[in-house]
Amino acid sequence: MLRLGQVSKPGWIGAARARSICATHAKAQQARLSSVVGSQSSVNPEEIAHFSRLSQQWWDERGEFGLLHKMNPVRMQFIRNKVLEMQREEDVRSANETLPLSGLDVVDVGCGGGLLCESLARLGGRTLGIDASSSNIAIASLHAAGDPALASSSTSAKGTGTLSYEHTSVEELLAQRGPASFDVVCSMEVIEHVDNPRTFLTNCATLVKPGGHLFLSTIARTPLSYFLTIFAAEHLLRLVTPGTHTHSKYINPDEMTEFFLSTPLPPDNATSSNGAQTTPQQQASRPWISRLYGGTPLRTEAEIRGMVYLPWKGEWMLVPRGAPGASLWAEACNYLFWVRRPLE
Repeated sequence: MLRLGQVSKPGWIGAARARSICATHAKAQQARLSSVVGSQSSVNPEEIAHFSRLSQQWWDERGEFGLLHKMNPVRMQFIRNKVLEMQREEDVRSANETLPLSGLDVVDVGCGGGLLCESLARLGGRTLGIDASSSNIAIASLHAAGDPALASSSTSAKGTGTLSYEHTSVEELLAQRGPASFDVVCSMEVIEHVDNPRTFLTNCATLVKPGGHLFLSTIARTPLSYFLTIFAAEHLLRLVTPGTHTHSKYINPDEMTEFFLSTPLPPDNATSSNGAQTTPQQQASRPWISRLYGGTPLRTEAEIRGMVYLPWKGEWMLVPRGAPGASLWAEACNYLFWVRRPLE
């Protein structure tokens, strides 16, 4: 697999070269979510080592993770609005506008330094952040300790959330907690860094309770994303360390949709937290997207929203739902993906 961050003369790889690389590897990339099966680990030791080396910079808003700091409000906007939308869909009286995650068990898989976790906890979620890098967990825990309101033992009468961290992988968490353990599972800017993305998605989905939510964000595998995230961000502007991204590991929105349209979840071999095999009745294994309408799932089953960086404002924008031609431009680089596990 070509790691584009290692190309020689990295500062001057042109757009034509980007198109050439995309075309050369297109066939291998298309099968990325359909070619890996089984219980293989999704942890990539090289990726973990890379982010462990950068862990001290997680809370530097002008450093390596500056773009993620600016992206975080948009990610939280999408999570908050989608959870509230589904609460109103079921019973408008149950919608908690102030703390929409109040009373919900939430996990952030691949939490890094805890940028998303702290925001999830402040929306009321009983939040757990997990990461395969011990350095990331140490930094996240240290930063959260500076805010007593985020201590895991400080649940207040107001229903504010709690926050705790564990140095573990999604596979290990699933083995410990068992399936259907969380109301909300998040994994932001992670899947493009893992091995075995199909296994990773399956494990994340298996953690979701019936009626619960899975939120993902990642990068589409397009010439535009190569130009913006690798040529410009890594080599030209040096906003992130060269080698951070691997274009061939990006996953397109339609591939993500197809996975949840065609894959029965949770898998037949899912086990409960006490190690017992769950029965078909307990699992209700089936695809989470029932069908597409003009290539788009029902908004109550799944949704894709693009995120666009506006350099003249220095901020990210969540592309409005139904924006004309969004699949061609707004979802051609960074995008958010939400899918809901069917009620049983």
